[in-house]
Amino acid sequence: MSRQLEHKADSQVRHKCFLSYHAVDAEEVLSFVESFGDYFIPRAIGVSEDDPVIESEDSDYIMDRIRSKYLANSTVTIVMVGKCTWARKFVDWEIYSSLRRGKVNRLNGLMAIQLPSAKSPGAKLPPRVQDNVIREGTKDIGYARYYAYPTGGGTLQNWIQDAFDARTTRDHLIYNSRARKKINSSCP
Repeated sequence: MSRQLEHKADSQVRHKCFLSYHAVDAEEVLSFVESFGDYFIPRAIGVSEDDPVIESEDSDYIMDRIRSKYLANSTVTIVMVGKCTWARKFVDWEIYSSLRRGKVNRLNGLMAIQLPSAKSPGAKLPPRVQDNVIREGTKDIGYARYYAYPTGGGTLQNWIQDAFDARTTRDHLIYNSRARKKINSSCP
């Protein structure tokens, strides 16, 4: 049975996905990559010891490096939603850049996944993601999607494929006119 699952994972397209997350959630994000990394090609900053870290205090330099090294080389952005992810300015900037067509980076599909620890009260979506996750009743009608933590790799792969396809099928639904966060918000 496991050989069939491995073959199925190998036969599906594995998209390069940029993982946007709050640093305090790095351990959970690493666990996510270890559990589901066979179903997509992860691009992240500082999740594992092998991932590069951008050593700088210069916000413009950091954003330029993220665009050129990570977003330009990915097609889907997965926002890993922890309790305080919504409050982080760099998460907002990564989402902002993911939703733009530019000289360096192309438009990324966008999806958000709730981390297991985010089930506690106070966890919410980053505002820019919320702007693009729109529902009428139980039907998703916005550009992005928000999911509970996946229970299987095949399901995750389908979600990623949907976000990838949205770049051409739902791109007219993108809302990205909110001003970028200038500072981190406080999170209880």
